[in-house]
Parts: sequence; C-alpha cells; structure tokens
Amino acid sequence: MPATRWPWRRRRRHESALRAHPSTRPPARRQWRRSLRVRLVMWFVVLALVMAGVFVGGMKHSFSTGWGAVAQPLLLDYEDRIVAELGTPPDVGRAQALVARLPITLRIEGPVVNWDSHPGLRQPDFFHRGDGDDAQDRWYVRHSADGHRVTFGWAPKMWDTAPRAAGWRTLGLLLLVVLLVYAAISRLLRPLIDIRQGAERFGSGAFDQPIPVRGCDDLGELAQRINTMARDIQAMLDAKRTLLLAVSHELRSPLTRARLNAELLPESPEGAAEREALLRDLNEMRDLISDLLESERLASPHAALQREPVQLEALAREVVDELHARGVPGAQAVRIDAAEPLPDLPLDRARVRLLLRNLLDNALRHGAAAGQAPVLRLAPAPDGAGVCIEVRDFGPGVPEEQLVRLAEPFYRPDSARTRAAGGVGLGMYLCRLVAQAHGGTLSLRNARPGLAVEAELR
Repeated sequence: MPATRWPWRRRRRHESALRAHPSTRPPARRQWRRSLRVRLVMWFVVLALVMAGVFVGGMKHSFSTGWGAVAQPLLLDYEDRIVAELGTPPDVGRAQALVARLPITLRIEGPVVNWDSHPGLRQPDFFHRGDGDDAQDRWYVRHSADGHRVTFGWAPKMWDTAPRAAGWRTLGLLLLVVLLVYAAISRLLRPLIDIRQGAERFGSGAFDQPIPVRGCDDLGELAQRINTMARDIQAMLDAKRTLLLAVSHELRSPLTRARLNAELLPESPEGAAEREALLRDLNEMRDLISDLLESERLASPHAALQREPVQLEALAREVVDELHARGVPGAQAVRIDAAEPLPDLPLDRARVRLLLRNLLDNALRHGAAAGQAPVLRLAPAPDGAGVCIEVRDFGPGVPEEQLVRLAEPFYRPDSARTRAAGGVGLGMYLCRLVAQAHGGTLSLRNARPGLAVEAELR
C-alpha cells in the first residue's frame, strides 16, 4: 500500500506516543545540557582552571617580587664574568663559542665590534619590557670597560621546543583527568539513574523489577526505601483488585436471580413500564459488573490472551450487525472502510469484539445528532506487524483539555457524556487495556468534526 494512503496512522502514532509518555526525553543537545554528570565535570574543570590560574599568578608574583633579592645578583655576576671572558675588545669567536655552548643570545654593540648572534630575533615581550632610554639599567644589559654594550637573551629553542612540548603534555594530562573524573562521577551517580528508571517503571505499573541497591550509602538507602514503597503500593493494588474481583463475582449470582425473577413476573398492561425499567437497570448493573471484571483481568500484568486467527473485517461486520440487532440507532449505517483485504491475524476474538463494540457504541451515541454515520477504518500497521483500527464519529468532539483523560477509568467529561446518555466511563478504558494487552496503543484526537479513536494491535 502506498505510504501516502494512510497519513492519519503515522500522525496518530506520534501523538499517541507523546500522550502515553508526557515526559518524553529532550533532544540529545538539551539532554547533555541538563545532565548532572556533565555539569559536575564542567564545575570541576572550571575549579581546576581557576586554581591553576591562582597558582600560576601567585607563583609569578612571588618570583617577580623576590627576583631582585635572590636570583638577580647571581645572574648579574654571571653576566659580568661572561663579559670579562669575551675580552677587550670583545672577541667574536669567543662569543660564538658561548652561544653554541649555552642557551643564550648575544648582541655586541660598540666602537670596535658590532655583532649579533641571531639577527632579527625578537625576544618575548616580557623579556624586553622596558627597552628604551633606560635599557642600560636593565639586568640583561652589561657594559665592558672599553665602551661596548652586551645584551643577553634566551636562545630560540627555549621558546619553540620546550614550552610547546610541555603545553601538549599539560593538555593531554588535563583531558585524561577530565575523563577519569567523568567516569568517577558517572559511577557515583549511577544509583540516581537506577532510581529514575525505577520510578518510571513503578509509575507505569511494572513492579516486578526493583531498583538495584549498589551500596550502603545514602543513595543505596534511598533506593531501598523506594523499593519498599513500591512493594507496599503493589500490595495495596493487589488487595484492591482482589476485593473488586471478589465483590463483582459475588454480585453476579444474586443479580442473575433478580433478573430472572423480574422476567418471570406476570405481564400486565399497568406494570409493563415498571417491568421494562427494572430489567433495563438490571442489565446495566450486569454490564457494569462484566466491565469491572474484564478491566481487572486486562489490567493484571499476567493477563492471558486467547489468540486465534481472526478475519478482522468479518468480525467488524458481525459487531455492526449485533449493534443493529440490539436496536442501537444508526448502527446499520456504519461505514466500514478497509483499504485492502486483511489477512487472518492472531488476535483475541472476544477482546477485539469488546473493543469494536465499545468504540462503535461510543461513536453512535455521541455522533447521533450529526446526521452522518461513523466510519470504521481498517488497515495494516505502518511496520506491517499488526493492524490499525480507527473509529471516527462526526459529533461535537471532546474539549482538548479533557481529551488526554478520556481513556481513564470512570472519567466522563460533563460536556460530552452524562449518566443519562449511558456508560460509566469504562468503555474507552477497556479499549485501551485491550490494545495494550495486544502490545499496541490507543490514541484519541479531535477530527473536527467529531472524535477519532485509533487502536493499534500487534
């Protein structure tokens, strides 16, 4: 089937995913920005840079303030000895030998000798700071007895090789430290990730897998307490489900007897209306108890489906005929739209019949005044592993703020449903449970006009 034939399926699947998971994870960029691990590592890097800056600045200030008292006299004495060794006037050969032996540069300026070991070389700015008229007062400028001026400097290799290698080593070491810290923080915060994942499982009703307790620290104690809370909640839910099943089951026998006795009442013209009203109320009670029992069975994590090959289009026509036989207004006008013949699918026939009956009954009741019959669409799932069922009516629809709660148990929007209109708020809830039991989803949208409900079964 062409990909453009059923665009409503892809759009509804996306909307269903958003509604089923309101806390959908943000994009990767935002997720990294919100990650506690990344923020802790960044704070560590900032702290390390600040500490390194403070240390370097303090050491620089310490050396600069103590330079004159400690190192400068030694350098001045050494420079005077080098000037004396050069001779009077300075010997260029000796100067070349000194430059070749020591990591220094020499510049000789005077009345006899003018020589530069590295012509055009400019020393770093901090070394030449203060050059000018007062340069003769600087520690790196010495004068010989015959009027020559000798200027000392560092050799180029001091600035080209050693600092560059040290810089790369420092950068590599910093990256290694950051990776080690990130790994340590990830290990430290792993319990928080376990707790978050466990809270998501518990929120969806999956209590079978507890949160792993990875240590005896505060996070381990927190995980243990959350596991205890989850077990208590599961016990309360199981007790509630057991009580509801027991009460519902026990009510079925007296209700059946009451209905049988009402049907055996002698018919009389004056009591016909009361008899019909009594039977109608008993039928509603019977349907309510049946729906309660079915909802609790389907809500159980161990719900078992009786799967068998089902021809879905034929089953849908059977449900429409059943509604028509029950006297539901407009049932005979329901339009079944199947894009192509569907193969026999392994489904639970009774549960799928319940889903179709509830969806069609809801569409017929709330779209009765529209003058247009509901539409039942059947199509394969987009990935080919299942089927999509959509029922749309052309009634007033449901307010957007109430749409997300429409499949909750016992929920009935006042503007769309009243008790007199039928139903107690379990029909759509049962449809959602049937879809989830088949490994699918149930999504709702306002089709404007009307309400469209899509169930995906797998």
